[in-house]
Amino acid sequence: MELRHLRYFVGVAEELHFGRAAARLGISQPPLSQQIRALESELGVALFERSSRRVALTSAGRLFLVEARRTLAQAEHAMLVARRAELGEVGELRVGFSTSAPFTAVVSQALFRFRQRYPGIRLLLNEMTRNAQIEALAAEELDVAFIRGFGLPVLPPSIRGLMLIEEPLLLAVHAGHPLARSDQPARITDLAGESFIVFGRERGGGFNEQVALLCRRAGFEPNITQEASGLATLLGLVAAGFGITVISSSLGALHTDNIVYRTLAEPDAISRMWLLQRTRPTVAAQAFVSAVMESQGGGRNG
Repeated sequence: MELRHLRYFVGVAEELHFGRAAARLGISQPPLSQQIRALESELGVALFERSSRRVALTSAGRLFLVEARRTLAQAEHAMLVARRAELGEVGELRVGFSTSAPFTAVVSQALFRFRQRYPGIRLLLNEMTRNAQIEALAAEELDVAFIRGFGLPVLPPSIRGLMLIEEPLLLAVHAGHPLARSDQPARITDLAGESFIVFGRERGGGFNEQVALLCRRAGFEPNITQEASGLATLLGLVAAGFGITVISSSLGALHTDNIVYRTLAEPDAISRMWLLQRTRPTVAAQAFVSAVMESQGGGRNG
């Protein structure tokens, strides 16, 4: 049984006249009659009662009409879904991101713009470490990713990166700490001997190394006394006076009691966010990257 057989049957069932049904379907009457007889033979039931004056549905034909219409509607829906998927209008988009990504305007605006334009695409958002995002992209388990790092890490040939933003780093200290009392930018040398609170090794991929490099250039190793598994813990420990930390300026929008943010004087005390995607992106991924570029207003290849 083919879909065309169902269409022929529905045409005759709605017209109850082979001649009118043939004209409606764009075929001649004899082949239509043959196709209906072949369908009845395949089903093993009579769908129509025929006489010289009328054509009527049998009880089996009336029930079959309901199912035939439903099948044709589902087939039409399936074709529509396939066409919309090809255009990137339906499906899903898997996005990986670092902790700070949703706090940046370019990312939050892109997510909002994309959801408004493509309501049929389900966004699957995953907070992941930098290395986990790269591995998931290479394994085609993610479509796009947002990572942090002063420079772009070494990527597999199947992945390319684009620098989205460059923003200054901020020093976060307890309000009662001596470093909180000055209005001038802090220098990295001022942090020598301080107790550093940093993200755990996995979550701090790229960012911790950058802070450590700034300290070494200033002539000292950072004294890491606490590691945090998440942003809330990181800032909570600073607010409790356990030490200091360095964060991207986008996270400075989080106003936490007992924490003072200070800029850093060094010109290379900056953080960069990168957008990663596969070199052969899906249509949905291409549409999302376009939304990101609109939010950013431009970009540079990394």
